[in-house]
Amino acid sequence: SSQNFSEEFAEAARQLKKEAPRIQFGKIDVTHQHDLRKEFNIQGFPTVKLFVNGSRKDPIDCKGVRQASAFITWVKRRTGPSTVLINSTDQAEAIIKADDLAVIGFFREPHNDSVEVFCETARDVPEMPFGMTASEDVCANYGIQKNTLIVFKKGKPVHHEVLEDGRQNKLGLARIIKTFTLDLVTEYNIETSVKIFDVPVENHILLFTPMNSEIFDAIYENYKSAAAEFRGKILFVLVNTDEPRNGRIFEYFRIRDIDVPAVRILNLTSDAKYKMPADEVTVENLKEFCQSYLNGKAKLHLSSEEIPEDWDKMPVKVLVGKNFNNIVF
Repeated sequence: SSQNFSEEFAEAARQLKKEAPRIQFGKIDVTHQHDLRKEFNIQGFPTVKLFVNGSRKDPIDCKGVRQASAFITWVKRRTGPSTVLINSTDQAEAIIKADDLAVIGFFREPHNDSVEVFCETARDVPEMPFGMTASEDVCANYGIQKNTLIVFKKGKPVHHEVLEDGRQNKLGLARIIKTFTLDLVTEYNIETSVKIFDVPVENHILLFTPMNSEIFDAIYENYKSAAAEFRGKILFVLVNTDEPRNGRIFEYFRIRDIDVPAVRILNLTSDAKYKMPADEVTVENLKEFCQSYLNGKAKLHLSSEEIPEDWDKMPVKVLVGKNFNNIVF
């Protein structure tokens, strides 16, 4: 909520006042400041922008950061170095073990684009610590041959990404890294829904299934196997159909009891929905569905209610997907 964010913002201001007094914080109620709202193209609330070097032009947008701690890191990385320079294996281990998650960039050739892309990515992912090293010893200790980014979770490497010159884009990297703040498959509920929408992956796949059924374990394992392959491209979500509080999401996808287990893909940007053509939730079917979606070959799923018998009885006609085209056009 805006109130909650306002408190986190104020907390960040308090802490940074001691650490970095030159960074000034201000807040504006744009409901009364129409000129400012227009000038800075404010669409949603709350919106946070960082103005650098006294310039009014091109402020930097701060998106998806809600906690004071992450916000402080975001500001510091924008106004100073974005990563810690690592010179020894001990130092690398200390960073890896200090938090649940850590990202380390290992650079065998430090003079290419990938260093810049890595540092830019660090600015965009304030939720976790970033370190980088060009030390031969440190690279050798982790068996690194090429420039590589590794995500560590609870001290263990969970993702390797070779940083090839000019190939990566910081948004793509940030997206992959941010998915590690969620589990491989995230169960949808009140607490996780905010996190799910904060991770900048626009493609979501949802498995609707009762979690107390005999086949649940087998289906879930298949779903997890497919999730590992599409990490960073498609976010895998599990919706428990036994949970009455999930009713609204079933309605949104028009899922009925007889449909489950059901698999749908949702594109958040276009709001387009796709239905898995196969009924069986196998690893092969899931992979084929995800791949055909990413290749732009999946068929749009236009679910519709049956045409009501009395749709034509009243002056205002009842339209559903199945009669919309005929009646309107």
